[in-house]
Amino acid sequence: MKPNTPKKIRVLIADDHQVVREGLSAILNAKEDIEVIAEARDGVEAVEKAKEFKPDVILMDISMPRMNGVEATRRIKLEQPQIGIVVLTMYEEEEYIFDLVKAGATGYMLKNSDSSQIIKAIRSTYQGESMLQPSVATKILSEFSHLSQRPAPKPSRVDQELTDREVQVIKLIAEGKTNKEIGNTLTISEKTVKNHVRNIFQKLEVDDRTQAAIFAIQRGLIQLGPSKPVK
Repeated sequence: MKPNTPKKIRVLIADDHQVVREGLSAILNAKEDIEVIAEARDGVEAVEKAKEFKPDVILMDISMPRMNGVEATRRIKLEQPQIGIVVLTMYEEEEYIFDLVKAGATGYMLKNSDSSQIIKAIRSTYQGESMLQPSVATKILSEFSHLSQRPAPKPSRVDQELTDREVQVIKLIAEGKTNKEIGNTLTISEKTVKNHVRNIFQKLEVDDRTQAAIFAIQRGLIQLGPSKPVK
């Protein structure tokens, strides 16, 4: 009998350019732990094929005909919140980034990223973590900073249940750090970080890291300073 083969990360690629889809498929299928199971030419197809194939991760373009990536992401996450979505964006599409955060995307990469970074983003998203291109993260944190400057609503009972350590963890989540990086920063194990993240999700009644960060900033639980410029 053959030994059990590890489960592959099932990926759907949504992009209106065939050459991009073909290029990404060739790169991803060359990896032992990733399999491209379907492709979509626009947002409508992305929503339909997400229902049909139930991928683990979707690589989502923003500018597509019939339905853009923002609306496709929103519809997919409403129906299948377990699917991780990595957005492939361009500099001129930066105005959509915060809308994508609110829609539920958890990974944000520029289209000119190295293939190794896109692969890392897929793996991180599959593991329930966020992966942000530094320049994209700067834009998101800038928006978060604007939110943090608004008058904070009165904390609810749920807000007050967060421990000091959980507040530390959620701030690092908002900065786009992985569980491993959070553990190194706080000098705790990655397993302990995962426990804190799970508890935060339960207390705030959210499904993913991005929602937790937005909730915490909107409630005034954490304050983020100005973003550093990208060099």
